[in-house]
Amino acid sequence: MSSPATQFYLASASQRRESLLRSVGLNFATVPVDIEEVNRQGESAADFVCRMAREKANRAVDLINRRRRAEHPVLAADTCISFADQILGKPRDREQAASMLRSLSGQTHKVYTAVALVWRPQLWQDLSVSLVTFGDLSEQEVRAYCASGEPLDKAGAYAIQGIGSAFVKRIEGSYTGVVGLPMYETRRLLAKIGIDWL
Repeated sequence: MSSPATQFYLASASQRRESLLRSVGLNFATVPVDIEEVNRQGESAADFVCRMAREKANRAVDLINRRRRAEHPVLAADTCISFADQILGKPRDREQAASMLRSLSGQTHKVYTAVALVWRPQLWQDLSVSLVTFGDLSEQEVRAYCASGEPLDKAGAYAIQGIGSAFVKRIEGSYTGVVGLPMYETRRLLAKIGIDWL
């Protein structure tokens, strides 16, 4: 049996994003990209994730062209957490992860996820913003979670679809946006090029 035809490329190595897209039956190929994820001075969290998503999509297009792969639309996304006017990226080690978690304990933070779609030569973009409230975390909980290793490659040092879900008291907004790919916004973008899962 032949494999289903590729509908687009996903400019990501994120298993979370892959799982969300596969859960609705979409067929795609991944093109992992490596870009410098550093926010510029004075750049807001919203502007930062939108720029990162665009840069990931454009980098993937360059890679596809250089490798002479078949042309398809490219979808990219980027997520960051903002708390107390600071962007929280991926922690560099367990100590920084623990520090982030202590600051989020008992507080509400914002999760920004931008989605970008590039196709001949158009670029479309959308943004999801959600509010996530943590319960109060004990030092034992912080240490145990950091020891699990889960926080180390996650923006804001937690994974809402993993062990970190136990810390989330309330969400206002998009659960899939907090996971890393807001499916409402993603569907609206893909529909512009005739891809839908309904």
